[in-house]
Amino acid sequence: MKPPKIAVIGSSSMDLVVTADRRPGAGETILGEAFSTVPGGKGANQAVAAARLGADVHMIGRVGDDAYGQEIVANLKANGVMTDYVEPVTDVSSGTAHIVLAEGDNSIIVVKGANDHVTPSYVKKALPLLKECDLVMIQQEVPEETVIETAGLCRAIGVPLLLNPAPAREIPATVIEQVAYLTPNEHEAGLLFPGANLSEVLRKYPNKLFITEGSAGVRYSDGAEEKLVPSFKVEAVDTTGAGDTFNAALGVAVAEGKPLEECLRFANRAASISVTGFGAQGGMPTREEVERGLEE
Repeated sequence: MKPPKIAVIGSSSMDLVVTADRRPGAGETILGEAFSTVPGGKGANQAVAAARLGADVHMIGRVGDDAYGQEIVANLKANGVMTDYVEPVTDVSSGTAHIVLAEGDNSIIVVKGANDHVTPSYVKKALPLLKECDLVMIQQEVPEETVIETAGLCRAIGVPLLLNPAPAREIPATVIEQVAYLTPNEHEAGLLFPGANLSEVLRKYPNKLFITEGSAGVRYSDGAEEKLVPSFKVEAVDTTGAGDTFNAALGVAVAEGKPLEECLRFANRAASISVTGFGAQGGMPTREEVERGLEE
């Protein structure tokens, strides 16, 4: 089977990761256990995850004209991601994510840097590529106007768009109507639909809205009933990148035309494997690992 062609519009960054027993309070200094730098960014993470799962992936993003930028592009290429639309921005630093791993979970501060230059006009330069794709994916570490423009652009050319609304911010109702798939976690869903009963919201957007619930799985409505597709139990090492792996795997599966419930199970399995490794990309599985995991 010919691999699906996917364009990922989004951020790329260098993750600066500190491991500690606990997080410091305001004004407090504590000693950490370890420090490392690893490539990340929600866009780059999802591009790498989709490529490892067998898709033909093209990244549309920006990096700084610095050493981090060179490392980010090299890492994308090493993972089989096409980088023709990843251009450096002069005199701008690459994006960075400052991650603390403590108490069994992560806390993250993102500095967007060159990712702010993933503008609507920059995305339009990739229109010939977008028209050839089976699916386009985007997140919200790029400017809001880029997400809005991309939603309209994909609707106009008839290519389905998967919007992972992270980090959370308000989204125009027109964008929600234009996207094919919307994948907030519970926190993001609460901000996207403030005060609303989420079961009612799921019924309003059947087979489009998928609310991820961490280790519990993913919830959606098929139009007839609300369903929870459970995740797989594993011993987590690092949950960073689990959401990105879920989104990439869901994107690959729907682009391949799999039945929706099968797509969600595939995505859950990929995400569960990802948390058994260190770093956002360190645990992202190959296609063979996911398929083997589904048979266990």
